[in-house]
Amino acid sequence: MDLSTEKKQKIGIMGGTFDPVHYGHLVTAEAVRAEFNLDKVLFIPAGKPPHKDNESITEPVHRYRMTVLAAATNPHFEVSRLELEKSRTTYTVDTIKELISLYGEATAFYFITGADAILEILTWHKAEELLSLCQFVAATRPGFNKQDLEQKILEIQSKYNRRIFSITVPSLAISSTDIRNRVRCGMPIKYLLPEGVEKYIQENGIYR
Repeated sequence: MDLSTEKKQKIGIMGGTFDPVHYGHLVTAEAVRAEFNLDKVLFIPAGKPPHKDNESITEPVHRYRMTVLAAATNPHFEVSRLELEKSRTTYTVDTIKELISLYGEATAFYFITGADAILEILTWHKAEELLSLCQFVAATRPGFNKQDLEQKILEIQSKYNRRIFSITVPSLAISSTDIRNRVRCGMPIKYLLPEGVEKYIQENGIYR
């Protein structure tokens, strides 16, 4: 078989603590999947992220199970334990390199993240190497001021010759922090996240 004629697999990477996963994550993942014609989106709950206070993060088993419940209804979504199985601090650059090893160098990876993260990407661990390993897609909300983002994208293109895509996603102003606070205050979280995740939070007493 002529390998050069094989269709190149395109995989989206959706990273985050997912504490908890919510409709904003899911809407963004599906919008990027459709826009870039990705074969699938791989959700990777963070293990021990360097930018978070790990003592304040919900146990990995719960975050993983909630993400599995949320992704279950979309045949193009998968959930990976890749970072959760690491005992050390996990960096995106190492995760991408491991994925390249698992899927092969012919696979194209699209790392999906928020526009705010792109503004800080040059401070990430081994940022230059990371930018060379995968495509980046910056998701913005309607009404987001894109001026700073566009300047950062131009800076990265000029300095590293790497293109960063941007996409406006009609996701609601939902955040994991707000959901956790709502649970603590006894406020409703229905319609902010999948019903299965809401039920899991209630049954396991998470965030109370």
